[in-house]
Amino acid sequence: MADEAAPAPELPLRRELLFLTVLVIATCGLVYELIVGTLASYLLGDSVTQFSTVIGVYLFSMGVGAWLSRFVERGLAQRFVEVELAVAFAGGVTAPLLFVSFNAGPFFRVVLYGSVLVVGALVGLEIPLLLRILKDQVRFKDLVAHVLTFDYVGALAASLLFPLVLVPKLGLVRTSLLFGLINGAVGLWSTWLLEPLLPSPGRLRLKAAGVLLLLFMGLAAADRITDYAEEGMYADEVVHASSSPYQRIVLTRGKRGFSLFLNGNLQFAAVDEYRYHEALVHPAMARAARHAHVLVLGGGDGLAVRELLRWQGVETVTLVDLDPAMTKLATEYEELAALNGHSLSDRRVRVVNADALQFLAEGDARYDVVVVDFPDPNNFSLGKLYTTRFYGLLKSRMAPDGVAVIQSTSPLMARQSFWCVEATVAAAGFWTAPYHALVPSFGEWGYVLAAPSPREVVHALPPGLRFLDAQVLSSLSDFPPDMARLPSEVNRLNNQVLVRTYEEEWRRWN
Repeated sequence: MADEAAPAPELPLRRELLFLTVLVIATCGLVYELIVGTLASYLLGDSVTQFSTVIGVYLFSMGVGAWLSRFVERGLAQRFVEVELAVAFAGGVTAPLLFVSFNAGPFFRVVLYGSVLVVGALVGLEIPLLLRILKDQVRFKDLVAHVLTFDYVGALAASLLFPLVLVPKLGLVRTSLLFGLINGAVGLWSTWLLEPLLPSPGRLRLKAAGVLLLLFMGLAAADRITDYAEEGMYADEVVHASSSPYQRIVLTRGKRGFSLFLNGNLQFAAVDEYRYHEALVHPAMARAARHAHVLVLGGGDGLAVRELLRWQGVETVTLVDLDPAMTKLATEYEELAALNGHSLSDRRVRVVNADALQFLAEGDARYDVVVVDFPDPNNFSLGKLYTTRFYGLLKSRMAPDGVAVIQSTSPLMARQSFWCVEATVAAAGFWTAPYHALVPSFGEWGYVLAAPSPREVVHALPPGLRFLDAQVLSSLSDFPPDMARLPSEVNRLNNQVLVRTYEEEWRRWN
């Protein structure tokens, strides 16, 4: 006879434990969703798009699971435990599966959204089944109130634990497998909580033990899985990999020396980074009336600071980088610290781990030179740092005769984006002087000088530079026809046109 046709056996005291189960499964369910969204943003870029699509598909698939629950008519308790074990396995292997499958090219998105659909549908089955199991045990209004309360509290727990503890301490692969184990333990525990309703609890316990064993083996091999996946993602040997609440940080070593990648995007290669950083720093320093107080926004690797400290008269350098994991690595990882000349340990340098826009908005100190060294605007979180709002704040923090420089992507491979940055800086009230330099690891790379009023070169370059001299410096502002100025829309905080333009242009080269 169907479970719903006969009075359900009483579950004294166990009802409260079942409500606690709701808290745990809600936490696990949201963690799986956050893992997929984070991984998609790491691997595919544009975090806003990735999180939006992942959340949308996940919620849709939960709705599909809730709808499918109506077809489960017999053995509700057994089906609930089986769904728990299925969620545990599917959710637990999500991160390892996505990392390993990333090199599958266009099939990666099939795996990505297939995982979201499967996990979401299984999670969507859980609560309707549990509600039907308990409907004869608790008054309906109390049942709905308790289940939804614990469900939402679990979601809050997941949203706090994920960025503050799980990602920085465990990483995505371990987090995925750990929460699969927790989900599996809930499935096993449920065989005792629901034992009066289960025809064969022993068989379910064997299934749960098998799932837990597989996930535990995966957790034990988490480092090997991550190493294998990342070795396939990078051409060179991975010598350091870590996750922070903000990004995935990877250092590789190969024929070009070692290279830094943030969220899979190359930031520098040791063999030619001097070209990028000399071109970034010295044209601005050569035009600045004074060099006493310098601000660096981004540049947590310390390489721009290294170039700044070549100049006489630098009294303070304030480096503002959002991620303390990056500035710590630049200080403590010996190979990187040696490359940046231990610049972040210099007594003149102060490191501030904060959002650059907030830093500009909340302070009042003024700077003689500002070096803006952010990653390219490949998502909306970075795009806000290329808007008229940001450049207006930047202008308010500059000395009247100060000079700023902004790294501005490639004027060859992303020509419209480059001139969009220049137009946006000009729209904020700056005099601008765009220029470019060849960096073999990146190709032609662009920069924009900005000042409250026109500035000419007033200082000789410091000795010891490997790329720049007076003749090269004067040639950097010459643009060939395929990089020449284009009319461009201004990037504002409410439209973020630059991010969409950037994505379209770089897609042609990838």
